[in-house]
Amino acid sequence: MRACVQRVSEASVTVDNQIVGNIGHGLVVLLGVAQGDREQDAHYLADKIAGLRIFDDEAGRMNRSLIDVGGAMLVVSQFTLLGDCRKGRRPSFVDAAPPDVAERLYGAFVEKVAATGIEVATGRFRTHMQVRLTNDGPVTLLIESPRPSA
Repeated sequence: MRACVQRVSEASVTVDNQIVGNIGHGLVVLLGVAQGDREQDAHYLADKIAGLRIFDDEAGRMNRSLIDVGGAMLVVSQFTLLGDCRKGRRPSFVDAAPPDVAERLYGAFVEKVAATGIEVATGRFRTHMQVRLTNDGPVTLLIESPRPSA
């Protein structure tokens, strides 16, 4: 499972010219589910991201988590994060999980984050979305769940 995490001052996601999710101060998480990912991967990433100390403390140091600052999270499914661009000019998405598996694990991620008390907004799975955000910092991180040992 792969996530692109961006610290934001505000963000929203729109489907068919209608805002379906929006947040103020917090994190936007673009979430991609890979072949072989399991529920424990979703839980791992949810815990990791909710606890990331990437918000400023009184001294201006990144030392507080989303939970600490009372921020919100906007989670948007994004299978293109699994795109492999190493060969040719067209990305290959063979590493992305099938939609039914991806939707289930996306839901598990959202539920795990919500269980921490964080306000969670979402996009709509398998729809064309426009995501607007104001990246704060900017702070952008790529995070992956651990791969099983071979």
